[in-house]
This record gives sequence, C-alpha cells and structure tokens, in this order.
Amino acid sequence: MQNVTRVEVRTLNAFHVGLQCDRMYRRQFFSALTAALAATPLASRRAFAQAAPTPSAPIRVQVNEVIVPVTVTDDKGRFVSNLDKADFRIFDEGKEQKIDYFSRDRSQPVVAGFLLDMSNTMKIHWAKYQDAASELVLNMVPGDPRFSGYLITYGSEKPELQVDTTSDSEKLVEKIRKLKPAGGAAFFDAIYMACVNRKLVKGEPYEPRRILVVIGDGHDTASKKSLGEVLELAQRNLITIFAMSTAAFGFATDGDKNLEQLAGETGGRVEYPLNHLYKDVSGFLSTPSDDGNYALKVGTGGYAAEISGGIFKAVTDISGEVTTQYIIRYTPDTGGAVAAEKVFRKIKVNVALPNVKVRYRNGYYPVHG
Repeated sequence: MQNVTRVEVRTLNAFHVGLQCDRMYRRQFFSALTAALAATPLASRRAFAQAAPTPSAPIRVQVNEVIVPVTVTDDKGRFVSNLDKADFRIFDEGKEQKIDYFSRDRSQPVVAGFLLDMSNTMKIHWAKYQDAASELVLNMVPGDPRFSGYLITYGSEKPELQVDTTSDSEKLVEKIRKLKPAGGAAFFDAIYMACVNRKLVKGEPYEPRRILVVIGDGHDTASKKSLGEVLELAQRNLITIFAMSTAAFGFATDGDKNLEQLAGETGGRVEYPLNHLYKDVSGFLSTPSDDGNYALKVGTGGYAAEISGGIFKAVTDISGEVTTQYIIRYTPDTGGAVAAEKVFRKIKVNVALPNVKVRYRNGYYPVHG
C-alpha cells in the first residue's frame, strides 16, 4: 500500500441561524459556506437551458460497469479529500478489481431526487424544513445543465411527482414553497416512484450519478411496497440515499431504522439535526431554578436558533458530502463466471490510510445488457 504523507481535511463547522434572520440573509450565508467547503461554483442562479431528459419506463442500468461513490472521513468526522487512485483498493465478492475510472472532482454532475415527508409530524417545524429543502435544491442544482433534480412528496395517499427532472432549481423551490403537510406517510412508495417514474437524463447513472435526499422521519403508514423491495430497487439502480431525519429529540422509532438501512446499504448517511439540542444540559439538580433547568431560555430566541442551526448544519453536511465524494468505477472481473442478476454481490473498499472511516455502497445486483 502507498503511504499517504499529506492529508487535506475539510471541516464542516456548525452555525446558528437566528429566528429573526430573513430568508435572503440565510441563503447568502449558507451558499458562501457551502462554496468554501466543497469548492462548488454556486454564485450564479441564472436559469440555464434545461437539460433535455429522455422519457423512460422503469429506470434500469443496461451496462455491466459498477459506480461506487466513496466518502472518507478522519476520526473527527472531517472529510479527507486529497487521496489518489493508488490509495484505494476495491474488492468484488473478495476478488480485487481493476479501477477503470477514478475522480475526486468537486463538480461531478448529479441528478438529485428530493423526497419530502408531508405527514402531520412535519407541521411543528415545517417552515424550517421548507427552508432546508430549498437550500438543498439551490446548492445541489446550481443552474448548470449538468446538475438536475426532481421533487416527490409523500403523504397518506400515493406519492406525487411534483416536479419532474429539471435543471431549473427555481421550479423546484417555487413548488416547495406552496406545499403544506397533512396526513400519513407512504414513504416506501415514494422511493419506488423515484426509481421508476421520472424522466431520465442522458448518461445516468454514471454522469450524472444518482442521489436521493429524504427529508422526513422515515416512518411509513400507507405504502404498498415494502422496505426490502425499494432497497433492492435502489441498489439495482445505483442510487445513493441521504436523509435528514425530522424525528424529535429523545425519540427512537422504527423510522430511524428504515432511514439507517436505506442510507447505510446504498452508501449515504442520515443526519439528525434535532437530536443534539440538549447535549449541554447538565440536569436540574446541578442548576436549580424556579423556572426549571432550561438550557435554552424560553422567550430569548435561543431554542429557535438552535433548531435552525441544527437543520442548516445537516443541509451543509449532506451538500458537502455529495460534492466531496470520490467516484470509482470498475467492470467486475468474476473469473469468467457469469454473475446472476438476482444475486447480490458484495463490495469492499480499502483505503491506504489509518484511522479513517470509509463509507460506500455495500454491493450491487449485476445487470446484463
């Protein structure tokens, strides 16, 4: 293995957005921060010509090449972003593979699906989640035709494709601003829709690669599809799933398990912006008062600012990771044997660097053209 003597680390700093900040200030502040993190040109919001998507039936990979986005972080969770091809080894069912393509380009094109939970559980902080979804759109679909996105909402009825695949971020943001939550949640059916019922962009799933970003708590009350079915479909279509959990502080639910499994097995991750609001609370007996032991005093705006800061840090982390991933592609060498399409093949990625965490999809289903 090659020794790595220099490691560049990008740090994602938390920031707090006060309740009184206007939306324009937050957008400018967040865009500047994300640009510094990921070196992605986001200053211009001009409407470029929309990339011409190709209508399709179920989205299906028709070639044998496998794409593996890889995230490398140090022991403090910071991105390690200057590794080279020689620092990676990839194994398919235990057999080392030749890396055909490697990139650490910060402007790798993506097609991003935004899945918004419209159930009643979203109501209490809905305005903040609208802002978060809008910022994700504006930073992941920056007005360049190489980047595109689509919007799917899911409630108690069947999910709806609110905006089909487009490189015009303003269409997506405008629709997000008009939405209001109500009802239950057909979460798994929404993932199924993202995999089978939208317009394709030429070059998927390689350039652009496929990303799904879920904003919701992961619970499902109304789907016809199961978790296993949609996870397999996402894996077959080489989709990486990220999620911003909306679960409240102190609550562990089956929804968390759903999000963790979907993200973990496709190479993404889950952010929990509301789970650290009280991390500095020491306990009532240590600081007693007539008003109770509030770490965030009622009426001061501190609680609202803490929520906003947590949500927008989650936005930063997700956007930063998508633009800081290494991209590896390889054509599986199976030793002459023909891999069955129904058999899941496991992947392992090793990095020639100690004390790092490597995140990637855990495998794929072979597809023969």
